[in-house]
Amino acid sequence: MPEFIAFNFHVNLYNEENQEMLCQGLFSEVSGLELTMEPKVISEGGRNWGEIQRVGTTKFSPIVLKRGITQHNDLWSWFDTVSRGNNYGYRMQGEIVVYGPGLDDSKERIPAITWKLGGVLPTKFKGADLSSTAAQVAIEEVHLAIESLTIERPNSSTSSANSNTQQSGASNAIP
Repeated sequence: MPEFIAFNFHVNLYNEENQEMLCQGLFSEVSGLELTMEPKVISEGGRNWGEIQRVGTTKFSPIVLKRGITQHNDLWSWFDTVSRGNNYGYRMQGEIVVYGPGLDDSKERIPAITWKLGGVLPTKFKGADLSSTAAQVAIEEVHLAIESLTIERPNSSTSSANSNTQQSGASNAIP
């Protein structure tokens, strides 16, 4: 779907078992890529200058996909299947590909970063308002609950020989 230049975010959703692509779409806005970790506070007797902070539970914000379009009714079918209880809690794996401003040699858009999603479950689907005078897109909003988030950066063509850090192909997992 490279013909839709206004859509900078390509969303792919896969079956968790065999990595078969089941849903995809292009969106003009994505929000909710947020994690919050609340530390566990431990008060220790005799320690008057502060509390001990330990790692607590990490919570994921819902991912909100706005103003999108798909070639099929796959996102709606998935939400409908889950919400009607036909396949209660059917979760997928997914990715949100963020495109950069440039094109490669074959005139395809170049991904700048990819967000990998795990345990994806649809929680809200909002279609666009219908008006014969407006040029609306097919999907206004889709909300997704997630269980894990990973950042994947594309390989860098330029690498420093004296660098001690891993920059190309780096993947930062956030369980």
